[in-house]
Amino acid sequence: MNEQDARLAVHTAIGQVAPDVDLDGLDEESRLQQDLELDSLDFLRLLEAIDESTGVDIPERDYTAVATVKSLIDYLTSRG
Repeated sequence: MNEQDARLAVHTAIGQVAPDVDLDGLDEESRLQQDLELDSLDFLRLLEAIDESTGVDIPERDYTAVATVKSLIDYLTSRG
């Protein structure tokens, strides 16, 4: 998966889980849980939406590696 596809998948999933987030002004350094205010259930729903749309499963041991929007995009790019 290239970076553009990964970015689209992440933005789409964020839009599904947190429709109040302004995707046009989204800072990719934003932390998913702290800055976007995703609680733990929303975070899991985000990862599930990404798995469904991309086929990339993110195991629990990698949750700290996908703490920001950018790190999630990078993770998908490297594994997609």
